Amino acid sequence: MKGYTWRISLIFIFIIASCVYLTPTLVDTLPKWWSGLLPKDKIHLGLDLQGGTHLVMEVETQKAVEGSLDLIATDLEDSLTAQNLRFKKIGRLGGDKVQLTLYDRGSADKVQALVKKKYPDLEALPVFDEGGFVNMQLRINEKEAQVRKDRAVAQALETIRNRIDQFGVSEPVIQREGMNNIVVQLPGIKDPKRAIELIGKTARLEFKLVDETVNAATATVGSIPEDDELLSEKRTDPQTGAVSETPLVVKKKAIITGELLTDAQIRIDSQYNQPYVAIEFNSTGARLFDQVTAANVGKRFAIVLDNNIYSAPVIRERISGGSAQISGSFTEKEAADLAIVLRAGSLPAPVKILQNVTVGPSLGRDSIHKGLMAGLIGVLLVVSFMAMYYKLSGMVANLGMVLNILFLMGALSALGATLTLPGIAAIVLLVGMSVDSNVLIFERIREELRLGKTPHAALDAGYDKAFLTIMDSHVTALITAAVLFQFGTGPVKGFAVSLSLGIIINLFTSLVATKVLFDAFLDRVHVKRLSV
Repeated sequence: MKGYTWRISLIFIFIIASCVYLTPTLVDTLPKWWSGLLPKDKIHLGLDLQGGTHLVMEVETQKAVEGSLDLIATDLEDSLTAQNLRFKKIGRLGGDKVQLTLYDRGSADKVQALVKKKYPDLEALPVFDEGGFVNMQLRINEKEAQVRKDRAVAQALETIRNRIDQFGVSEPVIQREGMNNIVVQLPGIKDPKRAIELIGKTARLEFKLVDETVNAATATVGSIPEDDELLSEKRTDPQTGAVSETPLVVKKKAIITGELLTDAQIRIDSQYNQPYVAIEFNSTGARLFDQVTAANVGKRFAIVLDNNIYSAPVIRERISGGSAQISGSFTEKEAADLAIVLRAGSLPAPVKILQNVTVGPSLGRDSIHKGLMAGLIGVLLVVSFMAMYYKLSGMVANLGMVLNILFLMGALSALGATLTLPGIAAIVLLVGMSVDSNVLIFERIREELRLGKTPHAALDAGYDKAFLTIMDSHVTALITAAVLFQFGTGPVKGFAVSLSLGIIINLFTSLVATKVLFDAFLDRVHVKRLSV
């Protein structure tokens, strides 16, 4: 067999593997004997083929910087208290500073030393006196602010991905675009409005004490103490659907936050048949929750999510064990969504939807139909041309083209790649590319035959001399596809994936598969003239 047995075996292995991976896509119902070891996933369709939602969201990164400054202010309060350093007030000033108001210069020197050690990235501004107090300001520099902004976008990306994974969308596209934007594509989603609400919810969970000394019914923002804030508890009547709001005055400082949660699950109250969310704290959260409930028995504890009070129960007794529940007048779906966002974590900063496009599946079916028609017409034209111009050799090239398409579709299915409309365009393009290499080879073979070489010698010389030209053209095209994949988004990446796989597979079919067909034929049949 002159050393080409392994090539024939390899081709048959690829054919069998491609057919196996394509079976779930081509067959609606798999037979019972199709065991768990065999692939069951179909070729995934992109947003433009099966419909869905395309979102472009902007992360408000400045809010993340302000949030980190608030945490620094809270941490400084605890640190100064632990060091017995007296202060009047510590809080954020604007979007880039934290201001400490102290009683004397002696304390200022000690605080400066503490801040320099604990927060070396913050710049300490000159201390100044005002209103009989000593004021110290810490400013976050531009470089550190940008680091925190980049971190906020990366964290938002991961949080959104976790939420979507738990929401149950198959093959979503979630990627960063530019400095602050995130692109989300949800193919085949049935309830886009619910998904958008789930993705964009900041989900900042906080437990705050209710200030019972202030009459919330008559309180206004200007009349409440500086350390308090006025929020509302919304309740929905399950019978009429009417929404009522009850004002409550709560402490601004959160005693416990959602960062200390480890789990959140929806449960049904057996007594009232109402859904609620059961939450579990980590060891730190459990300890804090135990201390807070022990110190505040008889007081109301507001559970606040995104500045909305879900419930404000009275602490009847000390709660140990790290478990609690969030109850309110919400539906089972709302409770399920709340559990999802709490499990996935809160967004580090609010997100603003810049673009929201919903694509219907009818457009996708039309695109698939037209794409298949274009591919079929392209295949027929190429097959006809090759058969007429290169005769029997052209039919070998046509067989290579069929193998090229079969291997490409099998590879897309095996790798779990997503097929998009530009991906179909890449497949149609590869129909022409698949025979282009053979055209180069056949023209070389013709030149060798005109020099008087035998068919076998002309065949070997044609493939050898065309090898470098084919490799150069395919490598440059592969580099282009790699750049498109690296910097493109959504459908552009789909095009790059199909193109890259097609280029690699085409090298195999044009240089190996068609050559072995010629070798096998010429070894068995003695020909004086090659039909090319």
